[in-house]
Amino acid sequence: MSFRLYAAAMLAAAVAVLSAGCAAPGPAPSTVSAAFAGKPYVLLGEVHDNAAGQRQRLEALTHAVEQGWRPAIAMEQFDRERQADIDRARRERPRDADYLIAQAGGGAWQWPLYQPVVALALRYDLPLVAANLSRTDAARVVRGGPEALFSMAERQQLGLGDALPPDLVAAQTAVLDRGHCGNFPRAMLPGMLAAQAARDAVMAQAMRPYAGRGAVLIAGNGHVRRDIGVPRWLGGDAAQAVSIGYVENLPGKGEFDMAVVVAAVERKDPCLQAKPAG
Repeated sequence: MSFRLYAAAMLAAAVAVLSAGCAAPGPAPSTVSAAFAGKPYVLLGEVHDNAAGQRQRLEALTHAVEQGWRPAIAMEQFDRERQADIDRARRERPRDADYLIAQAGGGAWQWPLYQPVVALALRYDLPLVAANLSRTDAARVVRGGPEALFSMAERQQLGLGDALPPDLVAAQTAVLDRGHCGNFPRAMLPGMLAAQAARDAVMAQAMRPYAGRGAVLIAGNGHVRRDIGVPRWLGGDAAQAVSIGYVENLPGKGEFDMAVVVAAVERKDPCLQAKPAG
């Protein structure tokens, strides 16, 4: 059975979850993969250090590919300037995921968590797309805005030619504030908002050439959120995207089309460490 036929058979099981805007814990990977049907853009989130969530995501993606889907896989974990290294590594060792990561991956990621996604792309000869803005380029945007990195034509193409919408600014500011325990330095806010927008716009741009066959984005939950992430930069194509978060807590309304709730990883509370002594 083709993936499209399989997904049509399974879609009814997913509709209730999708329309609810969030999910009860544990939708089966086959139910998740049914939501991919007919979507040019599939955005699959993660909590970066949550291995259980990443395993569930891999199962859903693998299930769809095994049913006949052949999407491109765009990954936040590869900076865009490493595309040539990815392509060279594939020519040199077409099925060696570890070699590709050694040649094209940076040091900021827990690569054993992502190696199975790379291996899946190689096994089925799927396009593997370096989708992220590098830290160096993001820092340029923080310091000088999008114009410090992109030409006017590039800014227009990315959708970065105008001021950020107020609702996006408000929502991203709240995310930054929560992530810094209420202590985010306000002087840095414009630059950080610009860099986040630039990252999301670049990821959206990386997916567009593959819409005809289907494009999957592997990225953090913040990037795949429908209200503030990459879908905002897909423009009119956003309606053709499905956003699936792999989250440790139920998300707010409108953040994702579907959420898979996974067990939280035990971590130290960063806010306790951030509090001043005494």
